[in-house]
Amino acid sequence: MGRLAGQVAVITGAASGIGGACALRFAQEGARIAGIDVNEPPAEQRDAVAKTAGDAFWTRADVRDEASVERAIGEVLARFGRIDALVNAAGVSGYGAVDQVDAAEWDRVVDINLKGTFLVSKHALRAMKAQRSGSIVNLASIEGLEGMQSQAAYNASKGGVVLLTRNMAIDYGQLGVRVNCLCPGFIETPMTNVLKTPGLEGIRRQFIDLHMLRRPGKPEEVAACALFLCSSDASFVTGHALVVDGGFTAGRRLSEVPG
Repeated sequence: MGRLAGQVAVITGAASGIGGACALRFAQEGARIAGIDVNEPPAEQRDAVAKTAGDAFWTRADVRDEASVERAIGEVLARFGRIDALVNAAGVSGYGAVDQVDAAEWDRVVDINLKGTFLVSKHALRAMKAQRSGSIVNLASIEGLEGMQSQAAYNASKGGVVLLTRNMAIDYGQLGVRVNCLCPGFIETPMTNVLKTPGLEGIRRQFIDLHMLRRPGKPEEVAACALFLCSSDASFVTGHALVVDGGFTAGRRLSEVPG
């Protein structure tokens, strides 16, 4: 029996990256999967989850739009009748200091990363409250805990996710619903591929070197932590921001230390 045997897991951003890795890992642990994404998943992603999960389906939704989210969650409940786990993995990056960021770009980043987490949680929580059980994992970032140069909108959105997580843990704990978040470091995903662009390789290397393990993380490594938080192994864990960063937030390494 898997750690999520028979449970229903809703995963946003499930077509790729960390969300895609969560969909597959949760399926491997026995969950029935509802994948939500604004894009269609690649055929290989869909097939891999379908072959593993006892039941799986995909629906398209824009997490910024409440009507779209409400429809998607309604489809999940019509098919499965319940929601046991939710992973809010839909997210985008952003770039620019405050005086450089266009208001529309600010809205795009904050609406997807923070408002989207709020909206999907809002509609999933109604089912969890009725069940008096459930686990939510929000994808924040190390940049929700520490500032980063020229990342104003992204820092603000992910910092908001961390505090929203704690607020939800307070509001819903007495109803049997646990809420935690993950704060990944540099993970190899389509979102971070921009740093492979010619001319940006030095920034990519510098960022990776700030991680004590001196390598980028893998989506599967983040998915393993999401699995833990959604499983009964974390039954007394709520309101926690779990750092998955290869040592980035441990401190700073000096380039030359004798001995």
